[in-house]
Amino acid sequence: MSGILRQPAEITYQTELDALKAEDVGNKPENWALSPQAVVTYLLGGKTKSGVEISPKYIGNRRLIETAVATLATDRALLLLGVPGTAKSWVSEHLAAGICGNSTQVIQCTAGTDENQIRYGWNYAQLLANGPSREALVPTPLYRAMESGTLCRLEELTRMGSDVQDTLITVLSEKMLPIPELNEAVYAQRGFNIIATANNRDKGVNELSAALKRRFNVVVLPLPDDMAQEISIISKRVAEMSASLELPMPLDAQSEIEKVVTMFRELRGGETLDGKVTLKTPTGNLSTAEAIAVMVGGLSQANWFGNGRLDAENLSSNLVGAIVKDPVQDKAVLEEYLETVLKKRPAYSDYYKIINEVL
Repeated sequence: MSGILRQPAEITYQTELDALKAEDVGNKPENWALSPQAVVTYLLGGKTKSGVEISPKYIGNRRLIETAVATLATDRALLLLGVPGTAKSWVSEHLAAGICGNSTQVIQCTAGTDENQIRYGWNYAQLLANGPSREALVPTPLYRAMESGTLCRLEELTRMGSDVQDTLITVLSEKMLPIPELNEAVYAQRGFNIIATANNRDKGVNELSAALKRRFNVVVLPLPDDMAQEISIISKRVAEMSASLELPMPLDAQSEIEKVVTMFRELRGGETLDGKVTLKTPTGNLSTAEAIAVMVGGLSQANWFGNGRLDAENLSSNLVGAIVKDPVQDKAVLEEYLETVLKKRPAYSDYYKIINEVL
């Protein structure tokens, strides 16, 4: 196996992308590797005429993915919005992989991100020796995407300051990036666009200005409404990650996934699935992504320190870590849930006992 911990999507799923490309007869926007219809098939799954199975990368509303792809075929940027854990980054990566075959032109936005990381930087040795020049300029992922007519991904756009966000306004409206030091500009080639992700639930969020919002088409990715759909998503991702990490997947994994999803959905929704008991909700989001992390953490613990079984003993510590973000408020919420709900469910007796020990 490769020593690389995680390959980009276009390498991991190269066989699928090649199969789609070989049979793709649809019209393609300029500089696109696949037609919009083929990109949707790559994201949602299907089968090629030659019988190659295309695995679903996103399980959810087809219209949302069609809208996202259609947006990127225009000159309007795409903003994937949703609470943490709704696969925004995952969808962003696979959209870039399917459309331009390069998902690595990405800027991770943080409170410390400045304009130089968005626009361009300088090689200061050359700058001091020879003054401003193209050779001294260090291109960012956004710069390279504009030059090559490909996609640039901005992760967690609202994490960086509003003044830095507004650096994008000229790029999105004029399709050019001024370089005043050289009295030049970089003009975007056809095919260039931006995929940004953002959520409005975390602390430290900086609201987008009205001017910047107008330049994005917003697609909201929701948490799965259907429990069976959420179980399907988690089962698929846990199986993929267990194979990648070389962790054996126990035969009892499905039943434990169902129990974890039940607990997450009840605490997230503020009531039991039958609607008979009202519950307090924790401060965290208890998203699908967090459920996946709990299962993978349990797999690792079971493999290295347990009996290889995915059970309450190996999952409970990870569960408590996902639920109890605030050591006072969330602990009280979980303790109440244990006493009013899990204590009365024989199938959850191991979780009731071991979580109480962990707490």
